[in-house]
Amino acid sequence: MKLLYAILSGLAATAAMTAFLYLLSYATHRVMKVIKILGTMLLSRTQRNGELSDAIGTRVVGTLAHYLVGILFAIAYLALWESGVGLVTASWGLLFGLGNGILAMFVWYFFFMIHPMPPLIPLRLYLITLIFAHVVFGLVVTYTYYLLSHPEYGFWQ
Repeated sequence: MKLLYAILSGLAATAAMTAFLYLLSYATHRVMKVIKILGTMLLSRTQRNGELSDAIGTRVVGTLAHYLVGILFAIAYLALWESGVGLVTASWGLLFGLGNGILAMFVWYFFFMIHPMPPLIPLRLYLITLIFAHVVFGLVVTYTYYLLSHPEYGFWQ
């Protein structure tokens, strides 16, 4: 049952993180649409002018890849909790999310560096924003898992 809770938590947290990035993209008029960026890069569909692909297939691949990674990170959180690293609390969710964000920042940076034709986006801003987005992810994974599993201690400790 714990694995199912982790999977559901990963889905919820990925949705929250994606919503955070899309709302930020809308509010700032900057390209932070992680699903389109990921799909464009995975399928090498960057437009000649450096813009992201609008193809449906790009969004499908980006969505599937993004949610799969979110589920894998949630399962990694579960593995950490089960091995005695951290607790299912807000502070640990924030810390795990921060760690995830720093890791994601490096992974994305190297992905952009090795990609033959990455999209032209404000990379520095995008990478910094990813840290905050993953803090949202970490908090939502932890809180969702807490709600599903009902541990005996308080979440907001």
